Amino acid sequence: MSLVFYSLTDDAHPWREALARALPALPFHVWPDVPAPEDVRYTLVWKPPAGWHRQFPGLRAILSLGAGVDALLEDPDLPAVPITRLVDGGLARQMAEYTLHAVLHFHRRMPEYGRQQRARQWRILDPNAADDSVVGVLGLGVLGGEAARLLAVAGFPVCGWSRTPRRIAGVDCLWGDDGLAALQRRARIVVNFLPLTPATRGLLDAHFFSRLQPGACLVNVARGAHVVETDLLAALDSGQLGGAMLDVFAQEPLPVGHPFWSHPKVVLTPHVAGITLAAEAAAQVIQNLRRLEAGEAPQGLVDRAAGY
Repeated sequence: MSLVFYSLTDDAHPWREALARALPALPFHVWPDVPAPEDVRYTLVWKPPAGWHRQFPGLRAILSLGAGVDALLEDPDLPAVPITRLVDGGLARQMAEYTLHAVLHFHRRMPEYGRQQRARQWRILDPNAADDSVVGVLGLGVLGGEAARLLAVAGFPVCGWSRTPRRIAGVDCLWGDDGLAALQRRARIVVNFLPLTPATRGLLDAHFFSRLQPGACLVNVARGAHVVETDLLAALDSGQLGGAMLDVFAQEPLPVGHPFWSHPKVVLTPHVAGITLAAEAAAQVIQNLRRLEAGEAPQGLVDRAAGY
């Protein structure tokens, strides 16, 4: 029995140390150094290539290093074993902080002050009232729910939308088609936390943007494939959208020639809104390994039909 770690972005060393302390009898291998693929029972992974899991005939479970599993589920050869995703693991606080920063960035008119600075203009702009800056949060799971709560505590009116009804203190929770339409009418800043599924892929398109208030702003911390990029650029150029802060993209790293890099209404970051830290997430992985070995249901079990 062994576990294989695969990630091109995460350092394996802290994971090896954490699992060695808690589960010393479980050999920990870092791909491609896997001496006996037939002995591999678990994988701890972030975006392995399609078909990668086929080399482990004795696989019992796949543990994702992130909260999103869309890349895994796109693999047509993915084995029919349980998949777990991280439920918070330190991501919620990081992403809530990023969201609050993004909302304040647009609320306090920082893009306009930035343009004035570049033009060497000294001009005081009228501030926005917090009550007028309604924030709409798409997706009210662990991550989106934490961001919605922090925004509400900061004094912003917050409405949130999810596939099924939710209750969050201080947040007007909406759901269904009517709820989404209500959020679009009200929100001046939209923050996307939705999981990427066939139903949400391309949701943020020209039709979606046209139903927002003119000058509304978009913050995307979920997946790049939620956004139809040409539609977003058109909405920014027309003034239908006043700005966008983007942390995720359809292609990552973002190509050097992509128009997002130089667009005056776009702020971008390299997928850093929430970074998995072994020190905070290892306990959940260890607990799930123990549950799986005991024949118990793990935390964060993925529903393949739902896509998350």
